[in-house]
Amino acid sequence: MSNTLTEAMEQDQPREHILVVDDDPGIRDLISEFLAQHGFTVETAGDGREMERAIVRRRPDLVVLDLMLPGEDGLSICRRLTRPDGPAVIMLSAMGEETDRIVGLELGADDYLAKPCNPRELLARVRAVMRRRREPRAGEEALGAACEFAGWRLDLVRHELRSPQGVVVNLSSGEFSLLRAFVERPQRVLTRDQLLEYARGPQSDAFDRAIDVQISRLRRKLEDSGGTAELIRTVRSEGYIFTPRVSRIA
Repeated sequence: MSNTLTEAMEQDQPREHILVVDDDPGIRDLISEFLAQHGFTVETAGDGREMERAIVRRRPDLVVLDLMLPGEDGLSICRRLTRPDGPAVIMLSAMGEETDRIVGLELGADDYLAKPCNPRELLARVRAVMRRRREPRAGEEALGAACEFAGWRLDLVRHELRSPQGVVVNLSSGEFSLLRAFVERPQRVLTRDQLLEYARGPQSDAFDRAIDVQISRLRRKLEDSGGTAELIRTVRSEGYIFTPRVSRIA
């Protein structure tokens, strides 16, 4: 296929929209110009208020979010953004502390980079996150649109979890991905590394401590929402097992 035809086909495809939120104008310009040169539509904001106005104008597919912002900080903003129907989030932090990474990933961020970062590495992370969002997840076709386990119902299309009492349980995107990894592989011992790969993709540089914290939060939500059985059991020195049978709903 000729380069001219390839370029024409790419131009016909909708450009994915990225919002860069950083209080440093130099970093905003550098990131936005580089991403725009590689096929993305990019908008910028200097703080949480500007971000909200930008989202009202056009909902982004992905937000590149600085941790240290004037006013509302990046972690608080991340908590609001990371819904199953929300944009993907890649967090940036000049601190690069392990605690910040754990908290950011636990709040549902899709990836995390320490500043200063190479724009090419950020581009690779953006492409990987967007690719995971576009591509069907492993097991989706086999499971169907929804599944049931121990009275619970997980809708894989709407990203909705209902308790045995019919109450919708609010999950972050990270918690949904983790639960989905479990229901696709029930009654099997899964190591932390396997769960990281299934929930976040093979290119993730997250670590097992993030999985432990997220499983703890997911367990708490399941228990607080009327669960009576131990759905996620710890297998010492090995990992975790999702104990109930899972049935497919077409």
